[in-house]
Formats: sequence, C-alpha cells, structure tokens
Amino acid sequence: MADEIIEVPAKFADLVKKIEEMSVLDLAELVKVLEKKFGVSAAAPVAVAAAAGAAAPAVEEKTSFTVVLAGPGDKKIEVIKVVKDITQKGLKEAKDMVEASAATPQVIKENAKKEEADELKKKLESAGAKVELK
Repeated sequence: MADEIIEVPAKFADLVKKIEEMSVLDLAELVKVLEKKFGVSAAAPVAVAAAAGAAAPAVEEKTSFTVVLAGPGDKKIEVIKVVKDITQKGLKEAKDMVEASAATPQVIKENAKKEEADELKKKLESAGAKVELK
C-alpha cells in the first residue's frame, strides 16, 4: 500500500501539500480544530493524519534502494573508475555520468538490496563522491 500512487485532484494539491509538511503535533491540533468547527468525530481526520504520517515507517521497512551519485567530489578520476566498475559501462559512459552528476544527480544502481547499496555507497564515498540512497 505504501507504493500505491494516489492522484490528488488539482483543486486539493496545495492543501494536501501543506498537510504533508505539517508536524504530528500540528496535525493533532488541526484534528481538534476540525472537530470543533464542523462537529465531526476524530475518526475521519485521524485516518487522514495517519495516512500522511505513514510515509515515515515505510522508509524504515524499505528493502530496495536506488544509489544516486549526487556529485563527483574532488577525486573525479577515482570516482569514474568506481562508477565504471559498478555499472559495467565503458570509460566514456562512466566519465559522462560522473561529470553530469555535478549538475544533476545520476542513478548508479536501482533496486539494490540494503547491504549492496551500503557497500556501493561506501565505495563511491571512499573515492570522494557524494552519494545518496533513495
């Protein structure tokens, strides 16, 4: 269910975005205000708050990661070697990917298990790259 993409109608997009950015305490306060204002029970608003907060536990349970090269760092040649080794691409493709990472993050490996993602991150960071796991 966490992977389910819910399409939000355009007229509610701003409201949903604001709710997603709220803290749990703010959401609890909002629920109380809505209860008083509209004379409703907490069951429906709490469900909305629970759905908005459901994203946090999903991150902890994540088993598949995307390794993203966020920047080449100072040792670009070392990073190119590691990227070439990881991706099994040619030298030119690896070099282009590393150079492109200076402007926009580049996906190095998708659907990697946690252990593999951590290992790849360690290799890239030891070569001097900036790496993110998503």
